[in-house]
Amino acid sequence: MNFIVRSLIQLGILKHDLDYHLLRALMVIISLFFGYQKWFDYEAQALIPYISHGPLIFWLYPVFGIRGATYFLGVSEWLFGALLLAGFWNKKLGILGALGLCFSMIATSTIIPFIPGGWAASAGGFPAMTERVAFLMKDLVLLGVSVYLLRQDVIRASLGKTTSTHSTVPPRQDLSPTGVLEGR
Repeated sequence: MNFIVRSLIQLGILKHDLDYHLLRALMVIISLFFGYQKWFDYEAQALIPYISHGPLIFWLYPVFGIRGATYFLGVSEWLFGALLLAGFWNKKLGILGALGLCFSMIATSTIIPFIPGGWAASAGGFPAMTERVAFLMKDLVLLGVSVYLLRQDVIRASLGKTTSTHSTVPPRQDLSPTGVLEGR
């Protein structure tokens, strides 16, 4: 195990905020793809049971209609993704993107208890989930990533790191498992 740890350290896994940059890039990609599929009728139809039972997003149908609701969600996801992308260079814009994604993931995660047919009756119901709940469970992980990015961007913005991703000021003061101060 020590060999694996040393090898990973030599490969640079502790350097240059790898986790932070990787998660930001992946969230930008996810926002791009999720936003893109909202422009097609197959997705608008597939989202009907989710949006109509979402305690925070049910209002989208009466306000925008079925297609308009998915267009609204698609534009929102693209906007949040673009702000996250801009966050590579400007942490204040990254904060706005992460906040938007936090709200988006909270809104979709709150559908879980209310989605019809979400719990497999044939397996005794809760906690045996069907594909509908399983589809939404990813949003809990994406919420965690969004909160992480929000926290990191707030730290960096408060330290004056709004335009550079490299600085001598450490954004985190946590010790890594190897005792190395992270962020340097």
